[in-house]
Amino acid sequence: MLELKNQFIMAPVKLGYSDGSGIVNEKHLNFYDLRSKHVAAVDLEPLYIDKGLREIPTQLGIDNDDKIKGLKRLSDVIHKNGAKVIAHLNHPGRMANPKIPGNYYISSVETACENGGAAPRAMNESDMKKVRNTFREAARRAEKAEIDIIEFQMGHGYLMAQYISPTVNTRQDEFGGAFENRVKFPFSVLDTLLEAVDIPVIVRISGDEMIPNGIKLPEMIQLVKILQEKGVAAVHVSAGSVCSTPPWYFQHMFVPKGKTWELAAEIKKNISIPVIFVGRINSQSDVRKLNDDFHADYMALGRALVADPDFVGKISGAVKGLVRPCLSCAEGCLGGVKAGKGLGCVVNPTVGYMESPVQKSETRKKYAVIGGGLAGMQAAVTLCDRGHDVDLYEKDKLGGQFTLAPLPPNKGSLQEIIDYYNNEIIEKGVKVIQREAYKEDIIGKYDGAVLASGSIPVIPPIEGLKEYFWAEYLLDENLTENKTVLIIGGGLIGIEIASKLLDKGNKVIIVEMLDEIARGMEMIERTMTLKKLKVKEATVYTGYKVTKVVDDKVTITGEIAITLEGIDHIVVATGMKSYNPLEDVLKDKMFVAVIGDAKKVGKAQDAIRDAYETAKEL
Repeated sequence: MLELKNQFIMAPVKLGYSDGSGIVNEKHLNFYDLRSKHVAAVDLEPLYIDKGLREIPTQLGIDNDDKIKGLKRLSDVIHKNGAKVIAHLNHPGRMANPKIPGNYYISSVETACENGGAAPRAMNESDMKKVRNTFREAARRAEKAEIDIIEFQMGHGYLMAQYISPTVNTRQDEFGGAFENRVKFPFSVLDTLLEAVDIPVIVRISGDEMIPNGIKLPEMIQLVKILQEKGVAAVHVSAGSVCSTPPWYFQHMFVPKGKTWELAAEIKKNISIPVIFVGRINSQSDVRKLNDDFHADYMALGRALVADPDFVGKISGAVKGLVRPCLSCAEGCLGGVKAGKGLGCVVNPTVGYMESPVQKSETRKKYAVIGGGLAGMQAAVTLCDRGHDVDLYEKDKLGGQFTLAPLPPNKGSLQEIIDYYNNEIIEKGVKVIQREAYKEDIIGKYDGAVLASGSIPVIPPIEGLKEYFWAEYLLDENLTENKTVLIIGGGLIGIEIASKLLDKGNKVIIVEMLDEIARGMEMIERTMTLKKLKVKEATVYTGYKVTKVVDDKVTITGEIAITLEGIDHIVVATGMKSYNPLEDVLKDKMFVAVIGDAKKVGKAQDAIRDAYETAKEL
């Protein structure tokens, strides 16, 4: 049975920090050092057990004895902080990355994942023997690296789940058909692991794959009872499949919080070994609910610890300060790994770099920060951490244009970062001056100015265009129902507006100059939103531009000219441009730094990172 010093385990989160060798480096040591100070155990990022089975090119490996030394260094760092180390061992099967040279693909059957990927070869007895041997050797290396616990992945659409899931496994032999047959090979691998090492083995499962005819809870209850009989130390209950239901797999903000907790609670009723609860546990109220309502044995925290390494320390009172919230957006973490940049974070600008505390400045100065959007607020907070005095000028609400970001469907969690910064500004003693700043307010009164005045919409020169909305159309007082709305521009802002308009019964027409829409959207949000647009019958014109507006008639031009009639409202979402009116009048009079969108239009993550990097040097 699993016995740990407290309830909290860091979940396995892909980092993508390796140089391609699969060997531990300083970035890994730094990342896990910061996040192992208050938890009971750290579940390392999924370790590839064969170089031909990598999910990302920059994954950590445990496929060869040359990995043991680095993993031992990592174990030493985590042990120094009083936490145990878990090696998450997984065989992706058909989900090995098709873009990595040398990868190979095997599965229960020859069917490729419906979301893409290589067509696998159906496994034979020789393949099964090789898989068992590969796991055995990986587990032995983990033990040699002084890793304390093995986690065996049996869920999430990976190889073991490709046998267990009745919708995937259509074999006609002894390994297909009835539940007892479908679990035969996965259990043979588990038996190999249990025999190979003397350290505890825990198993991760999907309580429900969230697909028709997939893995469902009743069979998982059968499975966990057998796991308990076999001597498994704990069961880690998640949901979804990386192949079929990635929003559930990644616990994205587009799926409801708490379903995985309910699944884990049902599992817990049927076994006596500990159950690990997981899935968007990112606030003190979540922890309280899991204890009070679900009596959780253990909780696995992933992105909550990415966003704030001291999450557990703060909610337990061991560390002072506000919890920097995870938004469940997957933009910086999943997006960064998928883009080959490695794990990042929208709200935590240090993730992906060698993280270290902000140092106090040798000289205390007084700074004016102009603009209270995300960049301005982050700059103000970091300047205070440096020991400076800060006045923050914002003519409207703190949060700037990002106050509109939580308004599209399923994106309410984005409000949490605005609330966090508002509270941080109060805690740090930043003086907020709620009006526009002019040069007379700044020159001679501050040692320097940080300009974070953001960006403004680009309005194309369209004949007859007079009345239009921008993203402020998302506000309840502006949003219409049962109207025909033309959206000019099919990027992130335009598509999010379209999504909310469709929920209000509006007919939506999108006109985009380029040959695709939803550019710049995070992958999961993009997939789900485009599906929604199709189901709700939004009209999309790509390769067209709006050339003329006359009353309720709009002419668009592409391959041919088309006149759209009965247009009630027009929304312009054709991009943004930097807004920075003060730089030229201040730069010859004092020190000036320009940050965020005022310098270069980008995403929230870019603005926060730029603000942090600039302010920590002032």
